[in-house]
Amino acid sequence: MDGQLIAFIGVAAGMVAMPGADFTVVVRSALASRGAGLACAVGVAGGLLVHTALAVAGLAAVLIAVPVLYRVLQIAGGAYILCLGVQALRGALRATGRTPADTAGEAGAGRALRRGFLTNVLNPKAPVLFLSLLPQFVPDGAAVLPRTLLLASIVVVLALLWFPLVAVLVDRLGHRLRRPRQARTVQGVTGGALAALGLTLLSAPLAGK
Repeated sequence: MDGQLIAFIGVAAGMVAMPGADFTVVVRSALASRGAGLACAVGVAGGLLVHTALAVAGLAAVLIAVPVLYRVLQIAGGAYILCLGVQALRGALRATGRTPADTAGEAGAGRALRRGFLTNVLNPKAPVLFLSLLPQFVPDGAAVLPRTLLLASIVVVLALLWFPLVAVLVDRLGHRLRRPRQARTVQGVTGGALAALGLTLLSAPLAGK
């Protein structure tokens, strides 16, 4: 294995594991049930697969080169993540005593899968990140397409390892995290994080930057 590939694996692992919207929605889904958490994790990996495919095809470059298209993606992604955050905050503020385990039926595998996929695929920072990251690890003289496909596959595989692990760990800690008081705290924190991220993503395009 060449040195550049090893370096890329390290960088990509850090990128995938970095706390953000993907991590937050996986944790929230896993609090409902292990199945929902794993489905959400697979959805996140599916979103990454779309971004890597776009980068390989060069469509990400088009998206970045056309400000209107990129701004539409920013607004759509920010609005969706903000909506998830508001939903989580509303759930945390309801004094019903219901825990995530009680609402497992409301957050089934299909819904969790869609949530993970949309959260990742609507993230406007992802195409910029992939377009700037992947070319840095294509050696001079190397065949660009096979190398880029390999790098993109590594990112998706790392996501398929990391996010299901997060879901399983959260589920294993569920006996503590699903207690009503702790559950509301976790929902409040994750909801606040998602809402803040959504507002951040919306601020730039709405301000015309």
